[in-house]
Amino acid sequence: MNKRLKNPSKYLGNELTYLEKVLQTESWSATSGNWNQTLEKAFAKKFGIKYAVAFNSGTSTLHAALVAAGVQPGDEVISPALTVFMNTSATIHANAIPVYADISRKTFTIDPADVERKITQKTKAIITVSLYGLPPNMDPIMAIAKKNNIIVIEDNAQCFLSTYNGRLTGTIGHMASYSFENTKHISCGEGGIIITDNPVYAESVRKIGGHGFKNLKADEGRVRLKQDIFQNPHYKRHDILGWNYRLSEFNAAIALAQLEKIEALLELRIKSAEIFKQVMANCNYLIPQEVPDNYTHSYYTLGVVYEGEARIGVPWEEFRKEYIKAGGDGVYGAWSVPYLEPVMTQRQFVERCPAIYKTLRYREGLCPVAESVQPKIMQFKTNYRDISLAKKKAAALHRVIKKFSKKKPA
Repeated sequence: MNKRLKNPSKYLGNELTYLEKVLQTESWSATSGNWNQTLEKAFAKKFGIKYAVAFNSGTSTLHAALVAAGVQPGDEVISPALTVFMNTSATIHANAIPVYADISRKTFTIDPADVERKITQKTKAIITVSLYGLPPNMDPIMAIAKKNNIIVIEDNAQCFLSTYNGRLTGTIGHMASYSFENTKHISCGEGGIIITDNPVYAESVRKIGGHGFKNLKADEGRVRLKQDIFQNPHYKRHDILGWNYRLSEFNAAIALAQLEKIEALLELRIKSAEIFKQVMANCNYLIPQEVPDNYTHSYYTLGVVYEGEARIGVPWEEFRKEYIKAGGDGVYGAWSVPYLEPVMTQRQFVERCPAIYKTLRYREGLCPVAESVQPKIMQFKTNYRDISLAKKKAAALHRVIKKFSKKKPA
């Protein structure tokens, strides 16, 4: 059966066994199944957190967390200017106003000083992002949040088991969001999870993601446990307005199997990143994301600032082509800063709620550090499940670096 999988080495444990067990059960839905429950308890235990709530994506987690945090129409939510667009879209889906904080140039993560500058009386939440697997500087952000009575949501979609000053990411903010999308450390195609120590937030996000069923609790996501009550025609089911953000039992089973082997999966990414960093050690135009003292990095990807155009006269696109030509996998660029995406510059987002957004405009220059760093970033793949393959790709990069070693700027 493994031979039919495109990348069988990705499945290191019980994925296929668990999927077969799901197929043999009567329920494939989270409303009465047990795989979501098992995944949630295992995930919470891994982090030493009281509650975990599974979702169908790492975007629905953010939306639910914002609503649970009490974000109301017209409130402001601060997020970094270098991240995926989903932090912005989740904010807009909550009818809130996206506010962007600039980044630290060397770490690419949100700058606490700029966060403080962007605080207003309307600020309700801050979304921090552990970019590429590196935690942001959380202590000053939590101090700012406490001073201003603001909720902090950690977006750790790209980060798993990284530490900040000896603490696991995900245990520092009020809530933390994770993604199980296909490229992530734990992957089941699509999925996500929220963790928190706060029972009010846990119950709230569960209800928000589960159609607002009134019998959902902080630690219980099954709504059909008592059939005599649930099937009674006089039973009233819903006490809040929610969405259907539930994770299927199939996805939960795969994610659980991946969680059981997370240390092995994580080790492969870290080793792959270190192999590439060794190749770049003496290259003055490939500058890896800085990892400050007392931080650890889980390397969703290896983020690098490319200064080759200025220092050796080779444009970003040309370097990438040469790397592929030499046998490399290519590199990914960083996403555009969110407020310069067409949906924002062409103001299509205004249609979501014209009364709130009709006067809101975003322009270049809002976050100058992010805007200057973003076009230079190269993301090198770390998701190798065979270290010999990572070495092969790093050797290809070394050949390209050597080829351009004597090239001077035009």
